[in-house]
Order: sequence, then C-alpha cells, then structure tokens
Amino acid sequence: MQDYQSVADAVAAEIAAGVLRPGDRLPPQRQFAQQHGIANSTAARVYQELARRGLTVGEVGRGTFVRAVPRAAAPALTEPALSRVDLELNYPVVPEQAALLAEGLGGMLRPDVLEYALRPIGAAGVPAVRESAADLLARGGWRPDPAHVLFAGNGRQAISAVITALVPPGARLGVEQLTYPVIKGIATRLNITLVPLAMDEHGLIPEAVAEAHRAGPLHAVYVQPTLHNPLSLTMPEERVAQLAEVLRRLEIPAVEDGIWAFLRDELPPLAALAPELTVLVDSLSKRIAPGLTLGFVTAPGHLVGTIATSLRSGGWSPTRFALEAATRWQQDGTVKTLVQAKQREAAVRQEIAARYLDGFAVRSDPRSYHCWWELPRPWRADTFVAAAARHGIGVAPAAAFAVGSNHAPNAIRLGLASPRPEVLSQALATLADLARSAPDDLVTA
Repeated sequence: MQDYQSVADAVAAEIAAGVLRPGDRLPPQRQFAQQHGIANSTAARVYQELARRGLTVGEVGRGTFVRAVPRAAAPALTEPALSRVDLELNYPVVPEQAALLAEGLGGMLRPDVLEYALRPIGAAGVPAVRESAADLLARGGWRPDPAHVLFAGNGRQAISAVITALVPPGARLGVEQLTYPVIKGIATRLNITLVPLAMDEHGLIPEAVAEAHRAGPLHAVYVQPTLHNPLSLTMPEERVAQLAEVLRRLEIPAVEDGIWAFLRDELPPLAALAPELTVLVDSLSKRIAPGLTLGFVTAPGHLVGTIATSLRSGGWSPTRFALEAATRWQQDGTVKTLVQAKQREAAVRQEIAARYLDGFAVRSDPRSYHCWWELPRPWRADTFVAAAARHGIGVAPAAAFAVGSNHAPNAIRLGLASPRPEVLSQALATLADLARSAPDDLVTA
C-alpha cells in the first residue's frame, strides 16, 4: 500500500510538470482514494500534505484547487512595481526607533561592558534581568513573578520550547482553526497533531476545547487571546474568563501567544486568570525591532524547570547582549516610548486601510497592524494572491493560516506594518482596484 508522502510526491510532480495546472480542481477525497487505491484517511493526509507544501488551497463548499503562482505576463491594471511591497511580513517600525535604540546602547560600547555582554548566559538569565523583563511584560494590572521568567533567542524558539515541553510526539495540540503559520511547521517537526478549534466573532469558543478533548485528550491549547493573527480579534474579558474555567476544569495547560498584546496593554492576559495552567510567550521583535530578537516565557512554577530544560536542549537559549540591551531599554523608558509610538502608528495605518478598502468585507481592530479581507466573488484567494504578486505586492492567503482538513476561507491577511505609509496607500489602492475587476484570465489559465 502506498504511503501518503509518496502519493503527495506524485501529485506534486504532476503540478510541476504542468499536467495539473493552476486553478485545476482535484477530485473529492473519496474519489481520489478510489483512483489511487488508498484508504480515505490516507487521501485526507495527502490533501493535507499538498496544502502544507503550498501546492493546493481548499475553499468552503467548492473543493480543493491547485494554487496559482505568479507568472511573467502582462498585468491587468498597471505595470508591475519596480520593487516588491511586502504585506506578508509584519514588523512595525517608527521613524524615531533607530535613534532611541542607539542612545540606549551607548553605554554598552565601553570595552568592559561589552566584554560582559558578549559572555554566554542561560535560559534563566540573572535576577536583575528577570525583574526588568517582568516589568516589560506587565499589562492590565498583571505582572509575572520574576522567578518564573525564562528567555529564548526569539519568540519562535520560545514557542517551540514550550510546545516541546508540554506536548509529547504523537499527541494532540488544540489550536484556533486559523492560527499563526509557524505553529504548523513546529507541529510537523515534532510529529504533533494539531486539532482545529472553532472560533466566532469573539475568538476561540471555550466549549470547542471541551468538545475536542472529549474526542481525544488534548495535551495543551495554543491560543492568541489579544489581537489574534490573522483575524485581529481580541477576546472579551468574559470570554477569557470562560476559557480559563474550561482549562481549569479539564486540567489542560495553555500556551498563550502575547506577541501582539503590547498594542492592547490595558488588557490582562489569560495568564492572569489561570496562572497555574498558562505559559505566556512574548518577544521583542514587534515591540522593539526585528533585528535584535529575544523571546520571553513566563510559566507556572511547576513547569519552569521543564521548559528551561527544553530551551537548553533545543539550543534556544538567549544571547546576553540581547538581554542586556532589553534591560537598558526597559529601565531608561525606551520600551515605553516605542510602544506608545507604535500604538499611534497602528491607528494611522488602520485609517489608511479603512480609507482604501471601504466597502469591502474587512475585519480588523483600530489598534492592530494587520487586517483580514474576505474577498469578493468571483475572486479566489490563490488567484488574488497571484494577481497581487504580478503588481509587485505580497499578501498572505487564508490557506497559510488554516489548520487541518477544513477548507480555508476565501480571504487574505494584509500586514500593514512594513511599507512606508505612502507606499501602503498606493498598494492598498491597487489591491482595491484589482478586487473590483474581474480575475485576469492570464492568472488562472
């Protein structure tokens, strides 16, 4: 009997050879299984693997299609841009950022201080650094216990270490049905099964956790309660409390991703309501700068040692230089100044998006750096992504965030942080014009 990987490889080869072309619809999974002499469950894994490789995209009620890719062809509306506008990656930068950070680093350039800052350090850091980190992470009246703070090289490493510590290979991790794409890669590497959990307009539905747990034990739940990526949803405090109660009743630990929560620092985290079960993960990349990374983990006391071991064994420990820099920026007020500037800048960019995307089905938050755009018919997300790329604009399709065999919504995520405001305005105007036009036959042919 063929394994799902070899069948997926064969389909991928047909796509590469042009036998299956962009926009072609694959047969229903049951029919596909009959054609290839495999079990229905194997066919489902083949379709999941093709989607994971970015070769196909599923659409609710329509089926699974071969994804379109950018082609060198005449554009539908305007000439291709001379340089790519990136609305996929999403790192906020404000004009005063470099000057503020440089001022804070001045004292570190003395040879004796620099020599100290370049020495190795462990995941637990040192007490003074943990105190400063606790101040940096505090929000909504909550402040973590400094003794429970750990550090990683970046936020992704922090997430990897926590999931490694909580979820054994072959076990189940509950995640929102649309989630941070890196989680899918981590699960694949660790041989973890992701279980999509239903959401509504307020975010993760707590009862969905209980329902999934009844179907098969969940070892943990990964959740983004504040400014969810990609949907920009923030759970109301009542919903967070309900989720905390469900997790407590079922004794399921939560991995709380708070990387965007600095934009809503008036709200307490899930960790404030279920401190004995919640591991909070955060980082410097969005709050400070992408080029100097540092990940934070705050964990219940009984998990600190296990997660510290995971950080060490994975090679995910931080650099002392980043820890020292972050501590100085926190203590001299640079972090606070940058956070306030980035909160203001987020509002400016959301106003730009609201102006150019007025009339479309766009979901966001005035304090967020991304928005979720449900595309008008007859556009499909994959063909729209390809058409946008031909105009020099990169956007992220819903399929990148969808979990499991569920079909991805016909939507894209727009990251608003990276381009200059005037470039963002031009890019959104182009995308709005594109959405109002009929799909170009050259994209879907």
